[in-house]
Amino acid sequence: MALFIADNVSKHFAGHTALDRVSIRVPEGSIFGLLGPNGAGKTTLIRIINRIIGPDEGKIWFRGEEMHHKHIAHIGYLPEERGLYRKMRVGEQAMYLAQLKGLSRKTAKARLHEWFEKFGMSGWWNKKIEELSKGMQQKVQFITTILHEPELLIFDEPFSGFDPINAEMLKKEILQLREKGATVIFSTHNMASVEELCDHIALIDRSRKILEGKVKEIRKEYSTNTYRIVFNRMNGPLADILGNDFIIVDESEDEEHSCASVRIPQGMGSNDLLRRIAGRIDIHAYNEILPGMHDIFISAVKENQGK
Repeated sequence: MALFIADNVSKHFAGHTALDRVSIRVPEGSIFGLLGPNGAGKTTLIRIINRIIGPDEGKIWFRGEEMHHKHIAHIGYLPEERGLYRKMRVGEQAMYLAQLKGLSRKTAKARLHEWFEKFGMSGWWNKKIEELSKGMQQKVQFITTILHEPELLIFDEPFSGFDPINAEMLKKEILQLREKGATVIFSTHNMASVEELCDHIALIDRSRKILEGKVKEIRKEYSTNTYRIVFNRMNGPLADILGNDFIIVDESEDEEHSCASVRIPQGMGSNDLLRRIAGRIDIHAYNEILPGMHDIFISAVKENQGK
């Protein structure tokens, strides 16, 4: 079931088309990656979802209803641009934002103390925002985004300003929020994070959606039918064993094993490669090499811009 649907959404600004008939379906309980180069239209779509601006064409649906202002209470939005009041104290500001989201003062304070302790922030309550580093401010804003336990969370470059340890902590929290039932739309240029976190993605380029689907299926779709073989013994050169049917992409070796990446030609499968090498080398490991989201991103955008 889709929690959120954008149906043929378009948006124009003074002669510039920011979105051109973009449609996406965000499955309930998923982490959905919204990807694209700078200026592709991602932020415009996020602002439409949050009803900051409206679409010129198309519709937005939330839980099967056309989206209205009442649905905003069920959304938590962490924008890429930070929006904290620098002169306010951390606790005062967090309480203010929590109550804007409809939490009572008692509930807000209890949840904030719980999250502050969890993130190692207990001593920050009376500090001013301007005294905090960018990463510290990001922690505060993350907490105020998720504190009212919304159904849909939208994170725009959430790891900006974080060191690797805090970024890893935030990833774990996002996964736990998904496990507790939240649906996440996650916009980033960090393709490693996409592979770690996202179930589904949509790729937007030059205002149009050019790719959408499950991450595993997309990686399989872009597969080059290349396999990695790690082995211990070989009777003769690998090229002689494989013959002309298979392409050796690269070879290497260390003190324990030899390794080769072999591309299987169209019309043949992995079993054909296995039959060719079985009994002639001692296979230690054998697996398909799937392209990463970084390579897929570049390939899909280049292909689209070449049209």
